[in-house]
Amino acid sequence: MEPLTIITFLFFLLLVVVTFKVYARFYPSKERSPVRMIARVAIFGAMSSILYLVPIFKLKLPFFPSFLELHFDEVPAFIAGFAYGPLTGVLVIVIRTAMKFVFYGVPETLGVGELTDLILSSIYVFIACFIYQKKRNLKGVAIGFTIATIVQVFVAMVLNVYVMIPFYATVMGFPIPSLLKMMQAAVPAITDAEWSYAFLAVLPFNLLKDAIVIILTFILYRSLHVLLRFENKKKKRL
Repeated sequence: MEPLTIITFLFFLLLVVVTFKVYARFYPSKERSPVRMIARVAIFGAMSSILYLVPIFKLKLPFFPSFLELHFDEVPAFIAGFAYGPLTGVLVIVIRTAMKFVFYGVPETLGVGELTDLILSSIYVFIACFIYQKKRNLKGVAIGFTIATIVQVFVAMVLNVYVMIPFYATVMGFPIPSLLKMMQAAVPAITDAEWSYAFLAVLPFNLLKDAIVIILTFILYRSLHVLLRFENKKKKRL
């Protein structure tokens, strides 16, 4: 294992430990023990990792640039977050990202794409699950997903314009004209590799992905939460 891979993995491990500490601070009761949380994170983290790492679960759509891939690894994180709280959902995302570095090492892109995924997925999962935790009914789900989607899509556009595109152009040596040509091959209306790309590719792509994730999460959570006793029977359910 390369030194950079080890350092990256240790960073994620430290992040997990810190999150456990925060979790124990806010949920000190035996009912929400760290041991139980670790078991839950491990199960859902494994599911999310499979969806994130196995190519068969990733989709490329012809009407979006080829480097934008649909993946649904956020679904297990949402189910865990709705069931056990937003910190659990975020930890699932952290484990998912760490597993990619463990199995594949640090890519030539220095993990910028993976870290961007980590930020966007964490924002999306945390906001929706946090709101649902405060309002555990259909209205809470609708409000949570709506706000989370708006924030996540906005952050995705900003990160693509000010981080991802400049990084690939300056650090990775991909000329802007070449990147623009790839974008226009899928979406001819794109006129530049900045906000035109953000509005005509990043925005609709993330809205489509989020819509699919919401539908899958809703169907699976309704089917599983009673079977796995995710919630107290006295509490309102979806």
